[in-house]
Amino acid sequence: MDDDQKVMNRNLVVLGAVLIQLCLGAIYAWSVFTPALKDPEGPFAFSAVQTQAIFSVGLATFAVVMVLAGKLQAKIGPRRVSVMGGVLLGVGYILAGLFGKTFVPQLVFIGLVGGAGIGLAYVCPIKVGMAWFPDKKGLITGLAVAGFGFGALIWVKLAGSWGGLIASVGVLKVFALYGLLFAIAVLVGSVWMVNPPDGWKPEGWEPPSGSDGKPAEGRQMMPREMLRTPQFYGLWGMFIFSAMAGLMTIGIIKLFGIDALQQSGYDAATASAVAGTAMAVFYSIANGLGRIAWGSLSDKLGRKACLFLMCLLQGIMMLLFYSLGGSRWGLYCGSAIIGFNFGGNFSLFPTATADFFGPKNVGLNYGWVFTAYGVGGIIGPIMAGYIRDVWKNFQAAFIICGIACLVAAVIGLMLKAPSEAEPEGVAEAA
Repeated sequence: MDDDQKVMNRNLVVLGAVLIQLCLGAIYAWSVFTPALKDPEGPFAFSAVQTQAIFSVGLATFAVVMVLAGKLQAKIGPRRVSVMGGVLLGVGYILAGLFGKTFVPQLVFIGLVGGAGIGLAYVCPIKVGMAWFPDKKGLITGLAVAGFGFGALIWVKLAGSWGGLIASVGVLKVFALYGLLFAIAVLVGSVWMVNPPDGWKPEGWEPPSGSDGKPAEGRQMMPREMLRTPQFYGLWGMFIFSAMAGLMTIGIIKLFGIDALQQSGYDAATASAVAGTAMAVFYSIANGLGRIAWGSLSDKLGRKACLFLMCLLQGIMMLLFYSLGGSRWGLYCGSAIIGFNFGGNFSLFPTATADFFGPKNVGLNYGWVFTAYGVGGIIGPIMAGYIRDVWKNFQAAFIICGIACLVAAVIGLMLKAPSEAEPEGVAEAA
């Protein structure tokens, strides 16, 4: 717990959360670097699998370290943990800029070190936001993580068409510059990562009574109790399939767009520009908006209904996207819908975790649920890179992910809230 807990303007928490998440979302900008890294005539000449391996290791490290971050923030407070994450993220990118001329250093510094920094800092704004906004968990979680989606737009455009940094100074110098910016911005945002005083609640708000699948007051599971419930494995499986689809698309969207558009008759320069816009504008903006929209909608319709709808729509779009990608507006619209649905994961799964297992320990519990993101992040992008290297297109990858999302939707239909009866030992553990 923080030593300097105090009642403050809770809107400052939102500001700090968005600032932190803008930087953490840099991992979703990875696709802007892949054409330069994969260029056989360039200084790197990585294979498609290698470019996706760096991305996947970053995602997996992010997910695994979140378990540690949940424990740390419960012991030393979210501010200190988010500071640690910001420093680690910044250092990882700076070291990649200094030593990342070959594959292994980039894998270590971007994937392992940078991914660990993201994992440390990511859970803090979510936990703090829910603590200050128990009356609007879905909306505030969506706002808190929206910066993660919008951040990709900023970093992609600075490196690409707006700032032209990759073309003017090269990939490695962009890494170093971004690392410095990430460290500074996360440190500033961490100022407001402070839990409210014990017992604080918004004026006029009373905790839910246990209806509509929400836990009754005092019913707070610790991870060991949560891991014994079928609800955990239902959420975890859904998250794997949904994350796999979205993360695969993030990792390959520019390469896929270029391939599909050139096969439809676009020249290389136009195909690259259109694919870059699909990634940086349509996917990224929709990703950020989806976090807010799905979170707000879930406060009204319920988490289960929204999880089902999100996975169903994503499955349908993944099955259609390969055919749509050969046209400019098909690529734009498909990217926006996939990004919008993918963004919903990051407002729906943490709030579902809080609803099912209790908000008090959501920082601990969501770290375990979020390991699904790491599993999906390994399977999706690497599978797509392998399919592209072997079959020279991404069609099979989209089909596999589309079917997986439809399976997730079916799981969502069957998912029920835990029994209102408190599991044995939960009260003592909490």
